[in-house]
Amino acid sequence: MPQVIVYPPAEDGGRRVRVADSFAGMAYTVIDLVEFLRRAGLGDVEPEDVLGAEWIEWRGGGPQDWPR
Repeated sequence: MPQVIVYPPAEDGGRRVRVADSFAGMAYTVIDLVEFLRRAGLGDVEPEDVLGAEWIEWRGGGPQDWPR
């Protein structure tokens, strides 16, 4: 698994996502994060896989923290 970092929420609620050494985008929901992971080659990842994944480093809140 590549290293995945989800950064703290920005003012607009989006969270920067880094997959390996690349910026994947701004995620606003777990679904966005799953899409970034699929684009990075992890095609079989589902939202429930992300919620408890030890291979994702959550900074500034966990997978339930998506403020608007």
